[in-house]
Amino acid sequence: MIAQPPRLVCRSRTLDLSEPLVMGVLNVTPDSFSDAGEAFEPARAVERALAMESEGADLIDVGAESTRPGAGPIDEVEEWRRLEPVLEGLAGRLRIPLSIDTYRAETARRAFDAGAVIVNDISGLTYDARLGDVVAERGAALILMHTRGRSRDMYLEARYENVTAEVTRELQRGVERAIGRGVAWDQVIIDPGLGFAKKPAHSMTTLAHLDAFAALGRPILSGPSRKSFLTFATGPLPPGERDWATAAAVTASVIGGAHIVRVHRVAEMVQVVRVADAIRLG
Repeated sequence: MIAQPPRLVCRSRTLDLSEPLVMGVLNVTPDSFSDAGEAFEPARAVERALAMESEGADLIDVGAESTRPGAGPIDEVEEWRRLEPVLEGLAGRLRIPLSIDTYRAETARRAFDAGAVIVNDISGLTYDARLGDVVAERGAALILMHTRGRSRDMYLEARYENVTAEVTRELQRGVERAIGRGVAWDQVIIDPGLGFAKKPAHSMTTLAHLDAFAALGRPILSGPSRKSFLTFATGPLPPGERDWATAAAVTASVIGGAHIVRVHRVAEMVQVVRVADAIRLG
């Protein structure tokens, strides 16, 4: 296994990755799969972000466009209309690093101006390659997630002979795209995209072999929280009742070598991460 970098530079900030970090999810969408738009109203979104910080989150990832399977896109104007008041409300108040969940270059540029230091791109620079230019220009960190196609039709692309090997190859291409756009090697994070363009069995296999992605030499982010693939094992459960299943997947993520886990229930998952990491080290 290739040794992973213990630190990640995000503009003027540096994250210590020697222990796994918890990234809290903040959806400012009216149609989020996980919370039915609970934080869509800006004041509530700001309150929730600050609460997650107090619960032990190491980072906050805020997004304004639902990317659940089958979701339709919104335009750039609407995306920023949703994001701007939340970022303004967090300015000078949130002490932990802020990540912006977008695949649009101009949205990322505005978010950097508002204090974001990381971009979480679900497309791995396949939707808007100019995003790489903006990240490089600002010295930000870039999360490259694996997916195929768009949210509306991603499951049609879920065809694999060896899902771990194919996702690894496609993530490698994403890293190459980022480097080609000038993003620094030590500012790239990879995410195998659990639940994206993968049938439930594919996501389970990907999670079971998370350590294989260490061969790419970059920090790994895992985002299993409340996703529908968990019901492959539990049977039907609505998103809000998948937190126990999420805890199991977060444990597997940490033991498999994830440096960052992206979750909705922060306080509980901080405990899960700490215990899982102690088991991993034991």
